[in-house]
Amino acid sequence: MDSGIFIANPNAPTGIYLTLPQIEEIVKSNKDNIVIIDEAYIDFASDESAASLIDKYDNLLVVQTFSKSRCLAGMRLGFAFGNENLIQGLKNIKYSFNSYTINRLSILAGIEAIKDEKYFKDTVSKIIKTRENTKKELKLLGFNVLDSKSNFLFVSHKNVFAEDIYLKLKDNGILVRYFKSDIINNYIRVTIGTDEEMSTFIENIKQIVSN
Repeated sequence: MDSGIFIANPNAPTGIYLTLPQIEEIVKSNKDNIVIIDEAYIDFASDESAASLIDKYDNLLVVQTFSKSRCLAGMRLGFAFGNENLIQGLKNIKYSFNSYTINRLSILAGIEAIKDEKYFKDTVSKIIKTRENTKKELKLLGFNVLDSKSNFLFVSHKNVFAEDIYLKLKDNGILVRYFKSDIINNYIRVTIGTDEEMSTFIENIKQIVSN
């Protein structure tokens, strides 16, 4: 392999999702490169993981995490799918760069998270439903809302600059992410919380964009 190509799917911070055929085309067109697909948010996309392609392509490595949809951010647990050689390569070097050692409690928490399929599906379903409802509310308020397939929204308003929205929300005790990079400096990233939390967020946003 010559080098590596790294793709977050769904993307961060936009939340935009590349379809499986699109991912496959990238992998197929880069057979001399390792293509790493970071699927930290894949469960919120309600679509197929690129892990279904690993038997077809030796250059594909798919990584996922317990931090998002399985609600175990503090445990620093993750896993990878790939052919035997790629996985062995990870095992050979992981102790050189992995600063998060996994203890027994973390391992047990991960096992139980995998077992509890009902809680996992219910949690993901609630977040997707709340995300879609929040999208609709923000569009009614004049926001450009990217078609996020993650557990957050990436939005901008046609009249109020993103940093101003960010600062006013912060003054009211509501924290969102703001990025000063030129390409995305008029967007904020809004993490999806409970229905009650998002209702409070929307009420604050209404006040901000109407003044």
